[in-house]
Amino acid sequence: MTKVYVWSLFTRLFHILLVIAVGVVFIIAEIENLLSYHAIIGYTIGLLFLFRIIWGFMDVRYSKFKDFNFNIKDLTKYMFSIFGEKKEYTGHNPASSWAIIAMIILGLGSVVSGVIVYGTQEGMGVLSFLNTSLFKDMDLFEDLHELFANAFMAVIFVHIAGVALDKVLHKSDSVGSMIGGYKDGEAKSLELTISQKMFGVLWIGLSIGFTLYLLSTPSNILIADNNRAIDYKVEHKLFYDECISCHTLYPPHLLPKKSWIAMMDNLQNHFGDDASLNEKDTNSIKEYLVKNSSEDSTKEASFKILKSMEGNATLAITETPYWKKRHKEIDKNLFKLKKVGNISNCKACHKNIEQGLLNDKDIKIPQG
Repeated sequence: MTKVYVWSLFTRLFHILLVIAVGVVFIIAEIENLLSYHAIIGYTIGLLFLFRIIWGFMDVRYSKFKDFNFNIKDLTKYMFSIFGEKKEYTGHNPASSWAIIAMIILGLGSVVSGVIVYGTQEGMGVLSFLNTSLFKDMDLFEDLHELFANAFMAVIFVHIAGVALDKVLHKSDSVGSMIGGYKDGEAKSLELTISQKMFGVLWIGLSIGFTLYLLSTPSNILIADNNRAIDYKVEHKLFYDECISCHTLYPPHLLPKKSWIAMMDNLQNHFGDDASLNEKDTNSIKEYLVKNSSEDSTKEASFKILKSMEGNATLAITETPYWKKRHKEIDKNLFKLKKVGNISNCKACHKNIEQGLLNDKDIKIPQG
């Protein structure tokens, strides 16, 4: 049996880059201040798959979609023969044929839904404009993104398990062939044309260059933060002066109208202190807070705080169900640090909260 050149350098590089990208995007998915990097790697995965689709329609032996085996009968036979004697395929076997198509569909679904979530929920990226019109559907898009992403990872897991099982039961060298490009067989070896080689260089080069560009240019349209910082001192000086003199300046959009009205109508008992103002100043601040409350905001925190309160007039942001849910896994000793002081000192972690910004990417957890 001779060695057959099956997987081109470009196919192998694509596979390696995809493995790295998926591994990284999965690891950092739950690290909130790395959201922008999660988006960057997501875009890279999308670009890699788009190039792979084009590659699949080019006349590249063993990699073109026309060479894939989608016959259900062959798939069934292949799966049931995994513990016995199975047929060897030079290119993609029926199981890997279906797995690759599933990964492309689910991978692109994850990327597209992720871009929508990035825009509707975070107000960031190329679809940030959707935040003003579709913010009420942010949970739906987030659930859809998680559905695609989890299904994508499930197919990858099954694919890896299949390769590992094939290695153990049949001494298959699938991993080695994807690294070196060669398989044992009698079929004809792959030969790339000049145009295919040029496309391969473009494919891999642009994918790597694209990632490096996004990493080095955070203001680019694909990941740019389009949330506007608010100068409360200019917008309402009285609100700014009276509130920031005693505590963190909490953006009005973090509580609903009912809570602000209840708070401003009882300033003589403001969380244990007397914060009374004259009637004119009280009404001026109350009017501003009500006008800019969570009901009139498209921010993620506003929407989810309001939704979690279910009409209650909770006065403390830290007592809202959404705040408790988001912070339940934080070590309680963090709030005892000298640089934090207490749970109400939001700016210890959210450095731009006093400009009305609570972006996940800006979260800085104090150390110590």
